[in-house]
Parts: sequence; structure tokens; C-alpha cells
Amino acid sequence: MSLPNRSHTADWPDLSLKSGSDTAATLHMLTQIVGKIRLAQTPWTNHSWHVPLYMTARGLSSSLVPYDGKAFEVNFNLLDHLLVIQTTDGGQESIALEPRPVCDFYGDIVGVLEKLGLDIKIFTVPSEVSDGIPFEKDTKHCHYDREFATRFWRALVQIDRVFKEFRARFMGKCSPIHFFWGSFDLAVTRFSGKEAPVHPGHVAHCPDWVAQEAYSHEVSSAGFWLGGGPIKGPSFYSYAYPTRGEFPKAKVAPPEAYYSSEVGEFILSYEDVRTAASPDEMLLEFLQSTYEAAADSLGWDRSSLECKPVPSR
Repeated sequence: MSLPNRSHTADWPDLSLKSGSDTAATLHMLTQIVGKIRLAQTPWTNHSWHVPLYMTARGLSSSLVPYDGKAFEVNFNLLDHLLVIQTTDGGQESIALEPRPVCDFYGDIVGVLEKLGLDIKIFTVPSEVSDGIPFEKDTKHCHYDREFATRFWRALVQIDRVFKEFRARFMGKCSPIHFFWGSFDLAVTRFSGKEAPVHPGHVAHCPDWVAQEAYSHEVSSAGFWLGGGPIKGPSFYSYAYPTRGEFPKAKVAPPEAYYSSEVGEFILSYEDVRTAASPDEMLLEFLQSTYEAAADSLGWDRSSLECKPVPSR
């Protein structure tokens, strides 16, 4: 079934602003604070699906979080540049998103939670960050460029939409579209239903059992993040766990995609997608071809896992 929801290059923002990496590093820490607040209050769900943030029409949200007999949510408004905390009993407080140290933000968030009657304690060392600084001591991350923050969110809006179309092609177990604050990426993961070898763990400031539970079953996972280490610049990725057979050597599309042996993933530059004649089709091509490479290398029963075409009305 053909879908009308197609974008053009102009819909995908340029993320090459010089201020981007510093602003992203600060936002990463702020999303960790909010994510850990949700983590502290939410029942454990398979593969850590209880911890991510979700896209909204203004930014990112914790979604509704339980607290005693009520609930609350924390929203990053990346258009008006506010962190807004609302409770189901009518309480609301906001904190300006602006250039200042993470330790100041953390102090304000703790104060607002107390004002709203929310007594929540979190582990203040950032997860999945090897050199993480406790939030209450972090004066390093203090940058916030409004333009980049909004552009980053607008890029996530486009990616979220395409990921959801890709997700709709699969009838097996599949994650929602999650923004994981630990790795600061937007991701979607498909499962075969078959158990996987025990994951080695060794994720910074994260117990081994968390990664082992997350990868308890075979997966084909894809996502978007702003790059790091050997991957320079915003990029899409796709990997299989476990990695077997010819997966790293598989021929995938588009031609701009490549396998990075350094990170063990297929990579496609965000800039290549943004400037393509059809960004959506290029990204879907990457997602589909890398999934097929993963599924075939692991011997998945694709005929029972993939959706059949829906007849046009």
C-alpha cells in the first residue's frame, strides 16, 4: 500500500552546526536525568523498554510515570526551550533550557520535584558513559544552542516517522520507536523469538545483567545517533546480535552504506539521507536491506515474521 507521508530534502534539517556537539553533550546529560527519574518509578519491562523517552509535537517526553496514587510526566519542549513537569493532580512547573551547567539543571529539577510532592531518588552517575560525571558535580556540560536543539528534534521527527513505517512491515516481536538516553539514540529492534548467546555486558556504569537481558534473544536493530569514536557525524546504524555468517560482508543498499568493523555495524550517513532525492526511500532501503542481511545470516523464519502486503482500498 503506497503511503502519502513522504518528505523532501527541505524537511530534513542540517545538523552540521559547530555548536552541535557541545549542545548534544549537554542534552544527553539532561535526558539521562529525566530517564533515570522514569527508571526509578517504573516497573521493569523486557529489554529496558520502561526507560526510554518518546517523540512529541514539541520535543521528547517521559510519557506518564506512576507515583503513589497519581502520575506525572516530564517533557522537553525543544521549540520553546523548556523542561516541563506536570502531575495528574494539576501541578505544573517548568525550567528554562539555556546555557548553564548540568549541576544547576539537576538542582532545579530536584527542587521542582519536591515542590510538586515527588520524592524521587536517582543514581546520579550517567549510564553508558565511560567518563561520566555525577550530575550534581557536572560543570563541564554547560552548552545549549537553541537552533541546534530544535534542528535535532526536527530530524528525530522525520526519522521517527520513517522508522514507524519500517516497523509496520513486521508482525513478529518488535520494539516501539525508542529514544534511549543512555546511548542518546533513536532505535527500533526486531526479534526472531530465538534465544541468543549470553551477551558479554561490559557497558559503562551499567550492570552486565542489563545488557544480557536486553540481548536475551536474537535481534536485528537499527537506529540513529550523532556519531562518536570512529563514526564521524550523525549517522544511521544497523546491526545483528549475534553476528554470524556473512552478515558483515552482505551487500546492502544504498551504495553509500558500509560496514564498519570498528563498531560492528552497517553505517549510513545522515547527510547522505538528508540530501537524497527521496530521503525516506533511501533510509527505508537501508533499514530493509540490513534487516534482510541480519535475518538471513541468522536463519530467521522470515515468512512467518514479516507482514503480507495490505490490499489497497
